[in-house]
Amino acid sequence: MKDDPHFLWLGAGVGGVLVVASIIGAILAKTAKTEKAQATIANMNDRTRAWWIMVLVFGGALACGRMGVVVLFGLLSWLALREFLTLTPTRRGDHRALFWAFFVITPVQYLWVGKEWYGMFSIFVPVWAFLFLAVRAAMAGECDHYLERIAKTQWGLMTCVYCLSHAPALLSLQIAGFEGQNAKLLVFLVAITQMSDVLQYVWGKLFGKHKVAPNVSPSKTWEGLVGGVLTASALGAGLWWATPFNPWQAGLVALAITIAGFFGGLVMSAIKRDRGVKDYGVLIEGHGGVMDRMDSLCFAAPVFFHILRFWWTS
Repeated sequence: MKDDPHFLWLGAGVGGVLVVASIIGAILAKTAKTEKAQATIANMNDRTRAWWIMVLVFGGALACGRMGVVVLFGLLSWLALREFLTLTPTRRGDHRALFWAFFVITPVQYLWVGKEWYGMFSIFVPVWAFLFLAVRAAMAGECDHYLERIAKTQWGLMTCVYCLSHAPALLSLQIAGFEGQNAKLLVFLVAITQMSDVLQYVWGKLFGKHKVAPNVSPSKTWEGLVGGVLTASALGAGLWWATPFNPWQAGLVALAITIAGFFGGLVMSAIKRDRGVKDYGVLIEGHGGVMDRMDSLCFAAPVFFHILRFWWTS
């Protein structure tokens, strides 16, 4: 990986963007006059510092190889599931089912990913864990709001663990002519998903007037959505050289990733509004919790994985 010039260019590009953002933030912090502007710039600088940490952690996992990536995403899934289920009230009868969800099902799902066992990785949570947790919760004998309680646990596992585990699973795909380069697919996925979020925010701030779903996410506008998705898709087309795609394929795949990511963010925002909270957590300064940063990736990762597996693997 360290000898791959494409990978080095990707790293340099990400580092360059963060350096420019840090410089701009430092300049704006000194020139901002109003209290509102100072607060906005301070939030932007907090986000930039958090991005430095996240990029370094992600880069460190990539440097450790495939198992480093699997462990990182396993930890992210565990933390995201914890944030998700913290928002939902539980009863004493739920605790054993939750124990299985956190300490057995989540690590075992990533065990299958690490072993590259697609047959088990693809069905373990949606079939075996789904059925087992329903039975385990029923055996506790507490029937009040049973369906609502078990559905929350199952939904949390599907989004935070099963969907997110498709990201490290990209490293196990066998793509002709692209052997040993799958880490670049993971970087492509994460970069396009996160840049789409940022660009949708920027386009929305500059030109946003028409809300997509004002009761769910007041900051999301059609102008931001279209501008961010098209710009991120163009960025994806420009990164075709780091993928097994040609330019037009890279643009279309990036388009699918950005649309899936937008819907992921929208769905997770609806859950937060239902629970009456702004963020899933406070672990990442300026970004909220882990799930606030992974919401788009939860939907984009399985879409990207199965596009690749269906059309690019033998």
